[in-house]
Amino acid sequence: MTRIPTKPEILQWIAENPTQTAKRDIARAFGIKGAARIDLKRLLKELESEGHLQKRRKTYRDPDSLPPVSVLGITGPDKDGDLYARPMEWQGDGAEPKILFLARQGDPALAEGDRILARLTQTPGEDHDYEARLIRRIQASARKILGVFRAASEGGRIVPVDKGADTEWRVAAGATHDAQDGELVEAELAGPKNRMGLPAARIVARLGDPSGPKAVSLIAIHQHGIPDDFPDDVLKQAEAAKPATMKGRTDLRDLPLVTIDPADARDHDDACYAHADDDPANPDGHVVWVAIADVAYYVRPGSALDREAKNRGNSTYFPDRVVPMLPDMLSGDLCSLHEGVDRAVIAVRMQIDADGNKLSHRFERAMMRSHASLTYEEVQTAADGAPSDRLAPVMNTLIEPLYAAYRALATARAARQPLALELPERRIELDEDGRVRSVAFKERLEAHKLIEEFMVLANVAAAEELVKRRTPLLFRIHEEPSPEKLDALREVAQASGLTLAKGQVLQTRHLNQLLAQAEGTDFDELMNMSTLRAMTQAYYFPENFGHFGLALRNYAHFTSPIRRYSDLIVHRALIKAHGWGPDPRKDGLSAEEIETLEDTAKLISDTERRSMAAERDTTDRYLAAFLSERIGTELAGRISGIQKFGAFVRLDETGADGLIPVRTLGREFFHFDPDAQTLQGSDSGLTLGLGQKVTVRLTEAVPVTGGLILELLAVEGDGVARGPTPRGRAGGAKRKPGKARAKAAKVKRKVKRTRR
Repeated sequence: MTRIPTKPEILQWIAENPTQTAKRDIARAFGIKGAARIDLKRLLKELESEGHLQKRRKTYRDPDSLPPVSVLGITGPDKDGDLYARPMEWQGDGAEPKILFLARQGDPALAEGDRILARLTQTPGEDHDYEARLIRRIQASARKILGVFRAASEGGRIVPVDKGADTEWRVAAGATHDAQDGELVEAELAGPKNRMGLPAARIVARLGDPSGPKAVSLIAIHQHGIPDDFPDDVLKQAEAAKPATMKGRTDLRDLPLVTIDPADARDHDDACYAHADDDPANPDGHVVWVAIADVAYYVRPGSALDREAKNRGNSTYFPDRVVPMLPDMLSGDLCSLHEGVDRAVIAVRMQIDADGNKLSHRFERAMMRSHASLTYEEVQTAADGAPSDRLAPVMNTLIEPLYAAYRALATARAARQPLALELPERRIELDEDGRVRSVAFKERLEAHKLIEEFMVLANVAAAEELVKRRTPLLFRIHEEPSPEKLDALREVAQASGLTLAKGQVLQTRHLNQLLAQAEGTDFDELMNMSTLRAMTQAYYFPENFGHFGLALRNYAHFTSPIRRYSDLIVHRALIKAHGWGPDPRKDGLSAEEIETLEDTAKLISDTERRSMAAERDTTDRYLAAFLSERIGTELAGRISGIQKFGAFVRLDETGADGLIPVRTLGREFFHFDPDAQTLQGSDSGLTLGLGQKVTVRLTEAVPVTGGLILELLAVEGDGVARGPTPRGRAGGAKRKPGKARAKAAKVKRKVKRTRR
């Protein structure tokens, strides 16, 4: 007769063999066959009912232990930089076990909130209960919901703030986090989605009044998961930092370096100086100095400061606040090149010829003292012949040499022909209460272009230096447009009566020729917008694929280490390559960083996109708040996008984007042509296409989402009749196809011809 094991024997087997816990595994281990399996099944059921075991499909396990393969949620690093996780399905009576995640080379970079499938190993005697090794990442950070809470008798619901989102979320009575009706809240998914009814959510944070002016950027910060509070250990490390000494540095304090920044700049991380080259071998040439804050001296690899900077990836800028990459003790003080104080820098001396071609460069780890903190407007006014009292004495020695070097670089730029897009940048000005005072387009001065050219030159020098020294780095990559995007751009150009050459290797000069054809015409803005849409998004990578937009072979970000982690990596690479003191092993690029450069590149490329999206959403919300007092106003704009559901319009006055829903254009059917980017009415022949001038009425502005809804009044000066008519035609006087239908037919003919 087969001996049936005792309950303690079964529990001991399961504890010692966590990967063999199916009933058949247990039966095989104890030699149980035939009818004896019924007794084993009874014992397992009793152990389950007594709480000693938990059935997971066809296996059994101790509920106070984790299975060898489990789903975990990453909880983030501790103060020592170790990454920990929590079990997503803990059923035990005690506290959740502590799980240390051990990354292997080649594992993807994980962030707080990521969910992973991991293999677990128990670690008795350690300060953690398990060690986890990645099998695969299941999903990125768990979805967060940001919205306005609407209380009900039992719980309530959340109205999302995402523009275009129409799904509300149900909140149970016990999951409201004591939120009040009308409050802005952050929530997360609560359980699996149901096929019927509203999805469930639990509120995890209350964020206050959504209509308050300070809430606008706060919404974006939470919505996009941007870290905005520095951990205590990071702040302590920043506060303990001491000014750099002269040890191992070149003394550049007598060099008249100056900073040139916006009037409201919060930090100064670059300084410059130029003078005529006295080398007889370089007639009419120039020497340009660019000095950049030596952030690497203060932010050492693997430190708490470094981990937090890497996690943030970059600073994020909003109209009312900055979420910095580094604490203010560094970004606003020790690493900021303030006037009249000694500051540690990495400087580069660049020799250029009369035509702006770089002949040589030399990097120095140095100490500088800014001779003046200048603004763009102040420098430009001086260059235009009206210098301020403090700049009048240095026009010949400071301002004029800067512009002379810039004009040489502009000559080289014209020969190189980087992409010459003209896209005005909006500037939102707030009053003391945080409300929008005005919206205008930033003026682009020659002084802006001067600093831009100096920084590009320094970035090129950094990339070339590290390539020459065979030192790993992160390149700034911008690849050429895809064939599909080029075809779409070519079709828009042809429909506008312009040409983009085909059958040749695309260069930026070809796109510049297209933009030059459109300049001064009705299609100027359209072609700039369409060309921008055709471009790929720039990113960071340890291999060099060039920078298409700038028409440069070697390019890396070096000039903004206060606000970009990529630049800090390049600084460390330069320290390692030159063996600069006081100890390049401490602040140079480490072996571990080199091994994980690709992961770092992916992480900071993602954080850059995160910041761009947050900044864009914040601008949209501020613009919607600004325009919410002008409901019913007629506004001029241009069609900036066409989709099946309607046309997007960029308003001339503010640059805000609004939607004309297709449902508001009348009851006729509108055909969407994705190739020609048009909407055409089936009865009236009304055709809406990119770049058309339109007059619209603002009918809705929702500050909490940033959404603007518009009503179409006129296209290219021709009025548009409104209202339904019998048989589903667009109402009022019947629209004549006229130029619109002829233009649409012309577009179709050209598109068809192109595809043969």
